[in-house]
Amino acid sequence: MTDAAALIPVPSGQAVTLLDTIWNEPGPSGLTFRFRFLAPGIGSGGGIDHDMAFADMLALCEAYVVPRIVDVLPQPEQVIISFSDRPLPFGAADPEATQYFEAFSVQDGHCILEAF
Repeated sequence: MTDAAALIPVPSGQAVTLLDTIWNEPGPSGLTFRFRFLAPGIGSGGGIDHDMAFADMLALCEAYVVPRIVDVLPQPEQVIISFSDRPLPFGAADPEATQYFEAFSVQDGHCILEAF
């Protein structure tokens, strides 16, 4: 979909890059697109706390995800944005890794936080 090595600007200023986009795994709400990002700043000593990471995720949803799904049919019911401080395969757990996940619906071009 995009160049995974390109830095993507976020409010916190941390170095965020796209790991991958997954749209062929079912989600709890129907068609779900997952945008997985590498965000090393969330790791131990990185200086990015959960609130800052959430602001980055919301900004990514609005400025990065929405433009990429606007013409997709059918529209996904849910978008999940995940941050990991290190690359991990989809679905893998690593007790040493820091990971955050947020789920959004997209309505009228805006991201709405969903209960996860």
